[in-house]
Amino acid sequence: MFLRSSLNAAIKPVGFRFGKFAPVSVRLGGSFLNSDDNGSAKATISSASSSSQVTKAKAKSDEAEEEKKFLPDFNTSVDVVSHSLGVSKAQKARKLRRKLLKENQVKGSLIDDTLKTMETDETFKLTAARLKEWGQENLTRKERKHRNRALGDMGVKSFNSFLDEHGVPHIGRTQTEVFQINVGLYCNQACSHCHVESSPRKKKEQMDHATAERCIELIKASPTVTTVDITGGAPELNDEFRYLATEARALGKNVIDRCNLTVLTEPGQEDLVDFLADNKIHVVASLPCYGPQNVDMQRGNGVFERSIVGLLKLNERGYGVEGSDLTLDLVYNPIGPFLPPEQTALEAKYKQELADAYGIQFNSLFTITNMPIKRFADFLHRRGELKDYMELLVRNFNPSACETAMCTNYISVDYNGKIYDCDFNQQLAMSLKNEHKSSLSIFDIDSTDDIMEKKNLDVEPLFWLRQWDGF
Repeated sequence: MFLRSSLNAAIKPVGFRFGKFAPVSVRLGGSFLNSDDNGSAKATISSASSSSQVTKAKAKSDEAEEEKKFLPDFNTSVDVVSHSLGVSKAQKARKLRRKLLKENQVKGSLIDDTLKTMETDETFKLTAARLKEWGQENLTRKERKHRNRALGDMGVKSFNSFLDEHGVPHIGRTQTEVFQINVGLYCNQACSHCHVESSPRKKKEQMDHATAERCIELIKASPTVTTVDITGGAPELNDEFRYLATEARALGKNVIDRCNLTVLTEPGQEDLVDFLADNKIHVVASLPCYGPQNVDMQRGNGVFERSIVGLLKLNERGYGVEGSDLTLDLVYNPIGPFLPPEQTALEAKYKQELADAYGIQFNSLFTITNMPIKRFADFLHRRGELKDYMELLVRNFNPSACETAMCTNYISVDYNGKIYDCDFNQQLAMSLKNEHKSSLSIFDIDSTDDIMEKKNLDVEPLFWLRQWDGF
């Protein structure tokens, strides 16, 4: 008892049993001190016992190391009083978005700035002069002539002959699933790459209510149509946009709004984000870069800042954020005569850059190839790069993408009600024809089934098909 008490401070217990006092062993240097029930004690030096303890300790250490292989992150500190949940990534992003929205209250309309640019920019002045001299129809014809000459120089006679040479079946129309409506060419921007040639000057080229009503009647009579795709111009600035969107949603259709983002900052559109969200409109927004220089160069001064504000507003309403059913997709197109990057890698880069800089979130990014028509075709022709760009497109044509070409299950209706295979054919003035070889109109058919046998696919836009074009 004396020995046990006097050595109490120097002895480290190895085992202890609650209840009746039981024999325990204590270590003192390399010896073990044993105590029996009667309190007598004796010290024995046991090298065998010491060796056994070392072996057990090593085995326990090896077992712990093995556990780490299966629990690589099992490293939580025992200092639990310091544990804290902190601020989540979603909370940080939301805080940053609200701060930026407060700091970036853009005022006025972009239209005034766009018109000033069009009045002073040499490219726009040249285009306006040519349009006045030749007229839109003749300019479109000349543009097609330039492209066909470039294809002819490459030995390409037609798209179908090109498919024949590569052993690829011709493309045929399937049932119409997407009903695209171009409500007009009026826009608050005038982008250098625009294949529609929209601008604030296009006030007359807009859909009226009778044509919009007929579109809804056809959609209702066409059960295979699942999606209504509304585009422009800036479609939201057309008086019929909200009518078309709400009526199509009432029919249970998925509705896409092709949004340029800056329209969300226009005077008179203060409730537009709420309208889109309340009707669960799928927003597909153009943003050709995650930095200001390239966006403003392609789309006009101040467009990037307004685009960011538009995205912030959409995020604040729930668009594109995790757990929301409001879908926000972005679209990238190159600023010049080259192909877009690989889509998946670019989407990851966009998400990182926009989240880090602005707290912005979105669902998916789609890359598209610039079509050498309208303003972009003029740009290439003036620089002497049209043929080179056509060669680039033909060289990178992907036959397997033909199966999902939009013209197989789309119809595209212009603001006058004429019907086309797709939006690009619409800008080439290549409409579907009736039996009199006149342009087919939505007023000529009873449902989209009536155009199943009509196709106009032997045109060069299909050379732009590439494997990673997701939209």
